[in-house]
Amino acid sequence: MSEAIPKDIIAEDTVLMGVEGALGRLHLNRPDALNSLDLDMVRKIAWEIEALESNPAVRAIALTGEGRALCAGGDIKMIWQTGRSAPEKALAFWAEEYRLNARISHMGKPWLAVMDGICMGGGVGLSVHGSHRVVTERTTFAMPETGIGYFPDVGGTWALARAPRRLGFWIGLTGASIGAADTIAAGLADAMVPSNALPALLSDLESGRSVNAALKAYAADPGPSVLKENAGLIETIFGLPDMAGIFAALRADGSDFATKTLSQLERKSPTSLVLTLHLLRAAETSTSLEMCLDREYAADAAILAGHDFYEGVRAAVIDKDHNPVWSPARLEEIDQPALLATIKPLPSLFPAAVSESARWKEK
Repeated sequence: MSEAIPKDIIAEDTVLMGVEGALGRLHLNRPDALNSLDLDMVRKIAWEIEALESNPAVRAIALTGEGRALCAGGDIKMIWQTGRSAPEKALAFWAEEYRLNARISHMGKPWLAVMDGICMGGGVGLSVHGSHRVVTERTTFAMPETGIGYFPDVGGTWALARAPRRLGFWIGLTGASIGAADTIAAGLADAMVPSNALPALLSDLESGRSVNAALKAYAADPGPSVLKENAGLIETIFGLPDMAGIFAALRADGSDFATKTLSQLERKSPTSLVLTLHLLRAAETSTSLEMCLDREYAADAAILAGHDFYEGVRAAVIDKDHNPVWSPARLEEIDQPALLATIKPLPSLFPAAVSESARWKEK
């Protein structure tokens, strides 16, 4: 463990750091919560990144997780508990998390995220912006936020909007869980390495082997991708300008894949679907991850003032009845201009990285 971590930001050893040969290691160690991120973990990861990147012995950094997950998300209970009474506390968490996501995207050394097991929400933010993303046969990848009245954040709009043939639109809107092949097909991972080969992969990196060479040696065929097989349908339908058109086109198509997709969307928050589509379309024309994170941060403030996030988290996490009552309950009841008008740009999280002329503006 690092000697230089400030003691006032350590609550427990939920993040372990070490240097093994040429490899810096960050290991998420909160298995009972599927390594979900709280503020202490975000701060500790950020601190350890600086220590590892400045260490001349370290040639690459690997992120791994204890137990069944790399990381299943962020501190959603804290946000649910404080969002109405102390929204500044929730926004402060997101601000530090989003700055960490951006920091990972600018690493000067290879960042190897090992998405073995569950990787959702906040875990995606720690992974997809890095230089090397590994999945295994055990990977369950998802941005499931539309099912809790939220939207794909942690720079998810940037990553999903850049997936080929709008596969990321399908992933972000349906919130569906996907495996290794689909994650690679969407450009959200680079290689599939069997889980039993991970120790050998990490050992090679410790010996100083380059990440590219090690991945080439251990990568395996991930198998067929359902999303790739249906990419034509996804590209056509999810290229439509609004959710009403997407719903109508899925009904008209009538294929098994379209019918299943429609069923998935019908269970999500209508408000979240409209907001997510808007954010993804805006991300398509954005020029940096930071611009998308700033836009997501502004949308966070709007979400905290609404209804569906609190109802979605209640149904999924608090009461666990899995029966959210959305308001508005139907897509056609949403006043889209009024909804989008609630998103007010906040001061940039990255004033040095995003110039005023380049910073996003809502139309």
